[in-house]
Parts: sequence; C-alpha cells; structure tokens
Amino acid sequence: MTCPFAATSSALADAPLAGELSMAYPEAINARYQCIEDPHTVRAILARPEVFSPANALTTAVELDPAALRILARARFALPEVLASASGPAHLAVRRIVARFFSPSKVRAQSEPILTRVREICSGLELRLRTGESVDLVTELATVIPVEVMSRLTGLPVPDPGMLKTWSQDSLELFWGWPDAQRQLILAKSAAQYFRWLEVSVHQAVPRDDGNLYATLHRAGVAESQIRSLAYFLGIAGQETTSMLIQTALYTALHDHPWSELSHADTAPASAQKLIREVLARASSVPTWRRVATSDVRIGEFEFKAGEQLVLRLSGGQLGAVGDDSLAFGYGVHRCLGAALARMESELVLAETARCLPSIVLAGPSTPFTHLLSFQAPTTVPVKYPAERIRP
Repeated sequence: MTCPFAATSSALADAPLAGELSMAYPEAINARYQCIEDPHTVRAILARPEVFSPANALTTAVELDPAALRILARARFALPEVLASASGPAHLAVRRIVARFFSPSKVRAQSEPILTRVREICSGLELRLRTGESVDLVTELATVIPVEVMSRLTGLPVPDPGMLKTWSQDSLELFWGWPDAQRQLILAKSAAQYFRWLEVSVHQAVPRDDGNLYATLHRAGVAESQIRSLAYFLGIAGQETTSMLIQTALYTALHDHPWSELSHADTAPASAQKLIREVLARASSVPTWRRVATSDVRIGEFEFKAGEQLVLRLSGGQLGAVGDDSLAFGYGVHRCLGAALARMESELVLAETARCLPSIVLAGPSTPFTHLLSFQAPTTVPVKYPAERIRP
C-alpha cells in the first residue's frame, strides 16, 4: 500500500507561521522581537538558560493599555516565575514534581480511556451526521479529550470544556497576541474570570489529601501564588495546545490526505504517527517560543545585547522543509513535560476518529488558521456525511 502522506500538505503549507515569521507578525511585534529562524542557533540558545532567560515566557507580547491593567489588578492577577518562566534550582525542583504526574507509565495508562471516550463521542456524532447535520470536530472532540486527560493525570477539577476553551483562547490572545485597547478590555475581563476560578480551585485543592498536583506542590514548599501561575500556564498552554494540535491533525488529514487510510486497523497507527510528526515539523500548534538575553553574548554569527527579546522557531521554516520535529516541544531543561502525552493523544484521537467515522468529509470551504505570536491552529473542523450516507 502506498503511503497516504507522501504528497505535499497544502493545509500545513498555508499555516501562517509555517513561512518566514516576520511576514506573519505586525510591525509592533517585529519592532519588539528578533526572530531566530536557524535551528542550530535556536538549540544553542535553549541550551543556555543562564544567558537566555525564560522570564518573558508569560509576559504580554505587546504593552497593555492602563485600563486593561486595572482590570487585571482588581482581580489581583499575578504570574510569578515558575516552571516555564523560571530557571535555576527552583525551576528544577518544581519540574521534578510535575514530571512525576506525566511519567511514561501514567501516560500509557491514558491510552484506553482516550480510545473509549473517542468512541463514545463519535457514536453520538454518527447519529447526528446521518441526519444531514454538520458537526465541528473542534468543539465536539478536540476541546474535550485533552481537558479530561489533564484532569485525570493531575487529580484536579476543570471547568466546563466550553468555558475553559473561551478562557484559554482569550488568555492566549491577551498574552501572545496584539489586541488593540478595546479588545484588551474584553480579554482582560476574561483572564480575570479565569484567574479567580483558579484562585478558588487552587485554594480548595491544596489541603486535600488525595495526591493532586497542587497539594503535592504545596507540601514541597511551593507558594499558592506560584501554584496559581503554574495552573494558569497548564490550562492555557498545556491542554489547550494539545487541543490545537489535534485540530490541525484532523483538519490536515481531511483536507489533504485520504481519510479512509487512517481507518484501516493495519495501517492506522503508523499513518497517524507519520501525520502527527509532519504536523509537528511543519505547523505545530506551538511553532515559536520566547527568550530574553540577560547579557551581551555571541552565538555563531548572531550577536545579542542584554535585554534583547527573541522569538525562536520550533516548527516550520527550515525544520518543516526537512521534516524535523525535534524542536517541536522545545529543547533542554525547559522541554515540554507533556510531549509524549500530546503525541499519544493526537495519534489516538486521529486514528480512532477515522476508524469510527471513515466516511466524513469537510463541510464548506477551507478553514482559516488563526495565529498569535506562538500559537496557530484552524479555527474549526466542520464535517458532514456525503449525500449517500444521509438518511431521508
């Protein structure tokens, strides 16, 4: 059987951050950040956190208007350095604790629950599709699975998936987008609501004796303020980025490749793995990340000044051209702890959805990708049954 993913993927090629980064960013971003496209330089930068700090990982990509800042201040919104935005011994101590919740054995144990849940969701979707209804795989599937998996692994409650999706997308835009002053007010109110929910959630989880992540961190001496910061990051850049990866994979498989190839039991696992690798290499949901130079330094042909802010390419560009997904989850001491989980979830959801719904096709015109400084994904994945599968 020929490989269904051998052809060039037009959907991934059209992803906004697959090409030159500066062409996708507005002037405000290009004026503030230097984009580093060369993979070797990116690795060298990520390998030296003592010189290239992650302190700007959770700062806003553009300066916020005073009115938006007042909204956040009233909610006592604060994100002290922890995990992704921290470095040194404190970062490593927290990382070791969090890593235990995403160990290889715990990740593997999620395989069957994920498959069971996908089958359950697809069974309901199949009934609706047969009536001629169009359904969105983003809201029905990609939004749901990662949230439930994260809750099981961490032992923590999550808000309604729809509400969490809204909060996550708004926070991503607030911190990694370039909203104007009026839009910032809307996004700041949403971020404040999410932060208040996390404040209550963390405070209630800390004293529980059930081994949940927040309680474990607190018993290790991590302050509640830092736990809230970590919780905020896990929500908007943990489960949400996995949702976005699944969205891109589903859309790409339906848009560019024979969907039915993924439905065959003998070829589905390898085909799903190949497609996820392709997505990660060419148009990952997290194609860039930020660093700030703490001192004057030279890396190869690049000279950096203290305080210079950088955007580092992790996917697309030269990496995409050669199918290299080795930077998709970062590199070095800050490499994503959920990398194996995100790959497994995406592969399982993709293959099992194709097995359960082999006849679906995209409904309507091509779906545009949305993008921010460090995130991208198709906004929706609307699907339907072809006319011959619809019951009168």
